[in-house]
Amino acid sequence: MATYKKRGYKPKTKAEKQEAIEEGSATAEVFNTLDEGASKTEAWAEKNQKAILTVVGVVAVVIVGIILVQKFWMEPKNTEAANEMYLSQSFYEQAVNATTAQDSLFNLALNGTAGKYGFLDIVENYGSTAAGNQARFYAGMSYLNMKNYQEAINYLDAYSADDEMTGPLAKGAIGDAFVQLNQQEEALKYYVQAATIKNNEITTPRFLLKAGVIAMNLNKSAEALGYFTRITEEFKDSGEFARAEVYKGQAEAMN
Repeated sequence: MATYKKRGYKPKTKAEKQEAIEEGSATAEVFNTLDEGASKTEAWAEKNQKAILTVVGVVAVVIVGIILVQKFWMEPKNTEAANEMYLSQSFYEQAVNATTAQDSLFNLALNGTAGKYGFLDIVENYGSTAAGNQARFYAGMSYLNMKNYQEAINYLDAYSADDEMTGPLAKGAIGDAFVQLNQQEEALKYYVQAATIKNNEITTPRFLLKAGVIAMNLNKSAEALGYFTRITEEFKDSGEFARAEVYKGQAEAMN
């Protein structure tokens, strides 16, 4: 067992001298190994210097290229798409608030008029831009309102959003479409996603309630109870609270 020795300590016995020699040899061996490793690394770097510089150069070119594409192509394209979409959004808002001729207005929103782009044209021509992505959401919601459920699913599923509202609304609308297609397992999956991807006071209780109702229809009472309980505990001020309490009692009875 090694013992602590003060700095400057000189070995006195033969055993201590032998131990000092062995420790010195081990230390030297470690440093030699490190030197050999460093030398090999330096030799490898020197040998492959051209390849390393090429890789670094390629990476730099790619990064600069991405920045230039974003600045001088994507940003102008997105502005152009947003300007094109103004009329379609106007038709969409009119359709949502209309009491008659809704389908005609949604059609105008989707397909455009008088040489102006509709949502479908914007998706096709500007799909890689933020405005093109937004057009997918509007197109999907238009198709949902027109009872074209499969097209609604296609466009809404292709839509991606990080914001707190449209992301859950898109997933929940897909759930609504699957309910209309009598595919309740799929509907439940999307309602759960809608309730959990972004937590807020508006969409979360709304889709928790829908998820709970569908779960009960599928005889998943324990799962349904969890959704209703979350509403009654976390969203007491929501419009879904009273109904959640009723459904919660039913789910408890089923259990």
